[in-house]
Amino acid sequence: MPLARRSLMEAAAARFGWRRAYGDTTQVDALLTEQTETAYTEAAGHAQMATAKNADVLTVQPCVLGVRGRVLADVLYLEGVLTGARNRGLPLELIERLEDAVDHGHELTVLLADTVRITAAHATGH
Repeated sequence: MPLARRSLMEAAAARFGWRRAYGDTTQVDALLTEQTETAYTEAAGHAQMATAKNADVLTVQPCVLGVRGRVLADVLYLEGVLTGARNRGLPLELIERLEDAVDHGHELTVLLADTVRITAAHATGH
């Protein structure tokens, strides 16, 4: 939603990272679209910077380690959300989607860890 259409509360929530629940699927879809558009807009700058910066395997390593750390923290937080959903008897479909997301997140952290190991192995020639 463009800034001009946001309420003061929504602007503050966006600024401070607060999350709001939406009961309307149209609002959820609009938020997901906005998140996607923002990520792709920022991605162009990331790709340009990464291309200039990442000249060898050891310059790639800290970037991948940083991403892995953030993903791992988010996945562990999401595991807590999943536990809460299970303990509160929330709908099975929600629990299954959370389980899938947690499993996928853990798989991603393993792939990123393997990527970091490869950077070290190539740096040392092993």
